Amino acid sequence: MAKVTDLVKRLLVGRALRSGQLHEQLLPKRIALPVFASDALSSVAYAPQEILVILSLAGVSFYSFSPWVAIAVVVVMLTVVASYRQNVHAYPSGGGDYEVATTNLGKNAGLTVASALMVDYVLTVAVSVANGVDYVGATIPFVGQHKPAVAIVIVILLTVVNLRGIRESGAAFAIPTYAFMIAVLGLIAWGGFRLLVLHEDLEAPSAHFTIEPEQHNLTAFAAAFLVLRAFSSGCAALTGVEAISNGVPAFRKPKSKNAATTLLMMGLVAITMFSGIIALGLASGVKVAEPSVVAEDLLKPGGTPVGPGYYQQPIIAQVADAVFGGGSLPFIVISAVTALILFLAANTAFNGFPVLGSILAQDRYLPRQLHTRGDRLAFSNGIIILALGACLLLWGFQADVSRLLNLYIVGVFVSFTLSQTGMVIHWTRHLKTETDPKVRHQMHRSRVINFFGGVMTGLVLIVVLLTKFLVGAWIVVIAMPILFLMMKGIRRHYDKVAAELELTEDYEPAMLPARNHTIVLVSKIHKPTMRALAYARATRPSTLEAVTVGVEGDEARKLQEEWERRGIPVPLKMLDSPYREITQPILDYVKAIRRRSPRDVVTVFIPEYVVGHWWEHLLHNQSALRLKARLLFKPGVMVTSVPWQLHSSDRLLGRPEPFAPGAVRRPPSQQAAKPEQLADKRP
Repeated sequence: MAKVTDLVKRLLVGRALRSGQLHEQLLPKRIALPVFASDALSSVAYAPQEILVILSLAGVSFYSFSPWVAIAVVVVMLTVVASYRQNVHAYPSGGGDYEVATTNLGKNAGLTVASALMVDYVLTVAVSVANGVDYVGATIPFVGQHKPAVAIVIVILLTVVNLRGIRESGAAFAIPTYAFMIAVLGLIAWGGFRLLVLHEDLEAPSAHFTIEPEQHNLTAFAAAFLVLRAFSSGCAALTGVEAISNGVPAFRKPKSKNAATTLLMMGLVAITMFSGIIALGLASGVKVAEPSVVAEDLLKPGGTPVGPGYYQQPIIAQVADAVFGGGSLPFIVISAVTALILFLAANTAFNGFPVLGSILAQDRYLPRQLHTRGDRLAFSNGIIILALGACLLLWGFQADVSRLLNLYIVGVFVSFTLSQTGMVIHWTRHLKTETDPKVRHQMHRSRVINFFGGVMTGLVLIVVLLTKFLVGAWIVVIAMPILFLMMKGIRRHYDKVAAELELTEDYEPAMLPARNHTIVLVSKIHKPTMRALAYARATRPSTLEAVTVGVEGDEARKLQEEWERRGIPVPLKMLDSPYREITQPILDYVKAIRRRSPRDVVTVFIPEYVVGHWWEHLLHNQSALRLKARLLFKPGVMVTSVPWQLHSSDRLLGRPEPFAPGAVRRPPSQQAAKPEQLADKRP
C-alpha cells in the first residue's frame, strides 16, 4: 500500500528534491511576474465592472462618476506600488507587511497584519476561482449548474500544481498569464485606435439597454456614500500588490532589485489594463447591474425587463464584443484567457500564504509544521491549509462572487495601512543615525512616499469598512481577531513548553532512579510475547514480571497452566477484571507500584504486531494504542513497544522471499526466545 501511495505522490508532485537544490527554485523576473502578479492583473476582469455595478443602483446617470472613481483607484494603486518598492528594499527577507509592522509597531501590530493577510489570501483563492467558474459557466451550462463542486475541483488542481514547487508552477502559469496580458493590452490598443484614429463608434451588446434605478432622488449624503462604495469595490484592483513583498526570497539575486522591478512592471501593466477596460466600457455603452436584480432592473430599449433568461456578459467580454465583434476569434481568445487568468490568480495566494505561514511558524505563532518544506522544497503544509480554507469558503458561499467580494479587500487594506505606517517609523529611526547627505535625501523621499501611502490606504480602509461592513465585511472583522487570539495562544504554548524544557544554570541532572521495575504485558503465549520477555530481560531490570488481565476465567486459567508447563522463568501476575476492562486494571497496578516506591521507575513493555496492509491496522493493536496513550501521561512510567513483523509487512521492509513455500526464515534478532534461552539469561 505504501509503495502505491508513494507512486501516486511521485506522479502528482514529482521526484523529491534535495535541500541543496533550493537555489534552482529561485525565479527570474520573467517567471516571477506571472507568479506574483496574476492576482493584481486578473482584477481588471472584475474591478471595473464592480464600479459600474454599484453606480447602477442609482441609474445610468451615475455612470458619469465612474471616470473619477477610476482615477481615484489609479492614484491609490500608484501610491501603493511606489510604497511597496520601498518595502522590498528595506525588508528583503520575505516577511513583508508582517515583518515591517512587527519591527516598527510591535508584535500585536504584526499579528494583526498577519491575520489580515491570511484571511485575504484565502479569499483571493475563493474569489478568483469563483469568478473564473462564472466565465466558464457562461458557455458550459453544466459548470454553471455545479459551481461549488467545479470550483473546489479547480482549487484541488491548483494545489497539486503548487505542490510541485514554485518554479514549476510558475513555468506552467507563465504562458496563460502573458497571453492574458497581450490579449487585453491588444484589445485596449485596437479599441483606442478605432475610437481615436479611425473615429469609429463602438457598441457593446448592452449599449441600448437602460437600468431601472433602485434608489431614486438620492440625498447628497446618500449619493456620496454610493460613490464611495463604488470606489471601495474598485479598490479590489489593488489586491495582490503585497504578494511580491512577501515573496522576495523566491527571486534570483539581486533579490530586492528584481522584486522592485517586477513590482513596477506589474503596477504599470495593471493600471493600463484597468484604465483601458473602464474607458472602453464607457465608450461602448456597457450596462451592468447586480446579478440578483439583472432580470428586473436591466431594461430593453422598449422598457421591458430582459427577463430571467438573460445572461449578463462580464465587462471584458462586452468590450471585446464591441471592439472585435461577438463570435470572432479575438473575442473567443479574450474570453478564454480571462477565465484562465482568474483561475491562475489564485496562484498568487498559493505563493504568498505558505511563505507567511512559514515565517509565523518560525516565530512560534503557528504550528511548526508550517515551517517545513515538502519533497519539492515548497511549504506543502501551508499550501494544503490554504486550499482547505478556500474550499470551505467556496462551499459555504456556494461560489457566489458577489457575496465573496463583500468580504474582500478589508484584510489587505489593514495590512497596507499598518505596513506604510511602520515604514514611516522605519525611515524616521534610521534618519536619526544616518549622516550621509545623499542617503538622507533618499530616506526623506521614501518616508514621504510611505506617509502618503499610509494616509491613502487608511482612508480607503475607513471607506471599505463603512460601505461593506453590513453586507459581509463583518465576517472578516470577526475572523481577524479570532486568528489573532489563536496565534497568541499558540505562542504562549510554545513559550511555556520552552520554559519548562530549558536548562538553567542551577539545573542539576536528575538523579538515577533507585530501581527499575519492568512489566511485560501478556495477552497469550506466542512469539511476540516471547520476544518481549527476552528483550525485557536483556535490559537487566531490578525486577521483572509478566502481567495479564483475567477477563475470562477459563482463558486465564489455561494461560496460567501453559505458562507453568513451558517453564517460563518470569513470574506471571494475573490482574482481576470483573467488568471485563483491560486498560484500567493495568493502570491501577502501575500506579500502585509508583505509590510504593516514588523514586523508582516502571518500564512497561508492550508486544505489538507490525502489519503491511491498511485494513489490518483496523484489526490489530487497538488495545496497545489505547494503553500507550494512557500510560504516557503517568509520571515515572516508561513505555516500550516491542514489534513483531507479520508476513504482510515483508514487502514494506524489503525482505527477500522465503526460501521454500510455507517457510519463513527470520534473522536471529527476530526469532522468539525459547524458554530454556530465557532461563540462561537470568540477571
